[in-house]
Amino acid sequence: MLDILVVFLPLFGSVIAGIIIFVPAADKEKQHSLDLLAQWATCASLVLSMICAIVVFKDVALEGNARTTELFTWIDSGALEASWALKVDTLTAVMMIVVTVVSAMVHIYSVGYMHHDPAIPRFMCYLSLFTFFMLMLITSDNLVQLFFGWEGVGLASYLLIGFWYNKPTANAAAIKAFLVNRVGDFGFALGIFAVFMLFQTVELDTIFAAAEGKKDATFVIFGAEVHALTACCLLLFVGAMGKSAQLGLHTWLPDAMEGPTPVSALIHAATMVTAGVFMVARLSPIFEFSDTALTVVTLVGATTAIFAATVGCVQNDIKRVIAYSTCSQLGYMFFACGVSAYSAGVFHLMTHGFFKALLFLGAGSVIHAMSDEQDMRRMGGIWKHIKVTYALMWIGSLALAGVPFFAGFYSKDIVLEAAYAAETGIGQYAFWLGILAAFLTAFYSWRLLFMTFHGEPRADEKTMAHVHESPKVMILPLFVLAIGALFSGYVAYDYFVGVKAAEFWGDAILILEQHKALENAHHVPTWVKLSPIVVGVLGIGLAYVLYIQRTDIPGKITEKFQAIYQFLLNKWYFDELYEFLFVRPSFALGRGFWRVVDEIIIDGLGPDGISNTVRLAAKRVAALQSGYLYHYAFAMLIGVVVIMTWYLVGHSG
Repeated sequence: MLDILVVFLPLFGSVIAGIIIFVPAADKEKQHSLDLLAQWATCASLVLSMICAIVVFKDVALEGNARTTELFTWIDSGALEASWALKVDTLTAVMMIVVTVVSAMVHIYSVGYMHHDPAIPRFMCYLSLFTFFMLMLITSDNLVQLFFGWEGVGLASYLLIGFWYNKPTANAAAIKAFLVNRVGDFGFALGIFAVFMLFQTVELDTIFAAAEGKKDATFVIFGAEVHALTACCLLLFVGAMGKSAQLGLHTWLPDAMEGPTPVSALIHAATMVTAGVFMVARLSPIFEFSDTALTVVTLVGATTAIFAATVGCVQNDIKRVIAYSTCSQLGYMFFACGVSAYSAGVFHLMTHGFFKALLFLGAGSVIHAMSDEQDMRRMGGIWKHIKVTYALMWIGSLALAGVPFFAGFYSKDIVLEAAYAAETGIGQYAFWLGILAAFLTAFYSWRLLFMTFHGEPRADEKTMAHVHESPKVMILPLFVLAIGALFSGYVAYDYFVGVKAAEFWGDAILILEQHKALENAHHVPTWVKLSPIVVGVLGIGLAYVLYIQRTDIPGKITEKFQAIYQFLLNKWYFDELYEFLFVRPSFALGRGFWRVVDEIIIDGLGPDGISNTVRLAAKRVAALQSGYLYHYAFAMLIGVVVIMTWYLVGHSG
């Protein structure tokens, strides 16, 4: 029963808020009452869902009572059978905690952040709907239901990123997120089709049980014979690349900052972007039988980690810095999964959920204090005015940088150690890029702190006069998330990746005996363990020198290395490349179809052509009706001549 409540309470809150949207308000007082009702309904539903999730976690993960609750049969057509069912094992229980805790805090925070918005019920409705779809995704016991949740979070993200639909940039960002994810989702759908072709089922437990028997199966694709499980895994991973913004399909994620800040926190910390990592971990029993697919996952993850970290170092929008940080940290999670350290990847997903939500909501508190200013170049010198937010941002940044003994220290380090311990070429690639990304992470985190809170105030006097701490309804959720950022790594380490891991995870994750990266990670050389700490301290030190002691140096570096700076500032020119390769040709093709196929061929020969022919014929026939007697006499004479000619010719033979 509690499993059902965890999933469906957010839907209940969303429906209540959705109904309120259509209730007419006679005056501002009644509208305020309706707004409060929507906020109470959604926040209470999420808090109750969070409490139920904690109880479920204790029962399932700590006491080993994994279960599947079938609600009803959804599809029963030949070999295709799919039920609405809630599969709750340790992996699901962990994800439930992350999703409900972060979402509940985001809902409560939104009460203060969106206080002046004219469409509060609509916002709360979308927010709870987003959470419901994510919960449906993580409790799926078959691929069709998983796809339902997968597409649902895509829909909700579109609605939330474009929530302020009167802003053209928000509309463009929402459309971009939707379209880029359609590319990934096309691959994901093909992957589901391929899995069904191979196993004749979409039910996860049945697939997992049969996976080893299919490890040598092949498909014939375009005349070529390919390893079946590799094809399935790579297609499914394309979907993960889209949802989790991996290199190539990452371009939507930074633009998602156009949505309200609570949306950014929910997308980046607990819902949409974590779906891809969850999916790879959930499907570990089939990924384990394809070394090629695991290599691709590692390669993409490690490359994404360094790409996003380099771009984050030069961004000036406070939310975009944190957005690229998310993209980079997701790379860590994926290359952990790629070296078969799935539990390490999920461990980092869990700790990251807390400190990244803390950072985003902290950034929202800064934006609130600065009268909606997001450019760090127009901030500075505000720490004395918002000391609580400042302290909380420090906690989030320390966790992100992996400073001992914050949450990120435990999860990021085990990811890097597992990559090194994989003892493969691709593992070494991931380790060294991960170390470099850790250095850059520490640098851009403290660059953000120093530019935002320290130095001389760079905002105008009017803005500085209004700098103030956020209300309690916004600050209290940050304290809850700060507790996670402080202690979740230490508390969970033994269970997720330590001595209790095998018992804790049970059958939720499969790792073959020959894949010993996580097991060997506890025995790596000391220098491997110390490297993330050393580069983190160096990154913080470099940021201190450049943005506190010698603030003239960044400008000189930018001027001297202008080409590199522009390359990073323009995000490696991925947007421009895609504009050239895909967007412009698509528009040109669309215009061609419109002008030639639609207007000239279809309309010209179809409706417009027929109507023009009839109109022209009618016009000419009408011209014969002149009203003059001699015209009619002449026509009659012509008719007589034609008839006589026809008669004579017809009888001449």
